[in-house]
Amino acid sequence: MNVTIKEQDGNMVAYLAGSLDTAAAAETEKAMNPLNDVEGKDIIIDCTDLEYISSAGLRIFLGILQNAQEKGGHVYIKGINDNVRTIFTITGFSNIFEYK
Repeated sequence: MNVTIKEQDGNMVAYLAGSLDTAAAAETEKAMNPLNDVEGKDIIIDCTDLEYISSAGLRIFLGILQNAQEKGGHVYIKGINDNVRTIFTITGFSNIFEYK
């Protein structure tokens, strides 16, 4: 699992690549931790290269969303494939997040 965070067009963008399964969750959560300090910018989680997400990965996304909402921010999901979209739909996450 690879995470790259960049500031782009006034937003903070996290690019995810690989499988965000239980084994990768702790390291991924640590890599995405800087997103919890974002204020005054939208957060975009780019899932274009994310192959799979487990419940542990969904928990990370939810934590980032809750933290951003407490600060008045928005979190957008971008580029999810059909497999990840199915997981989002089954778990109800498709109704929680906004998409770009």
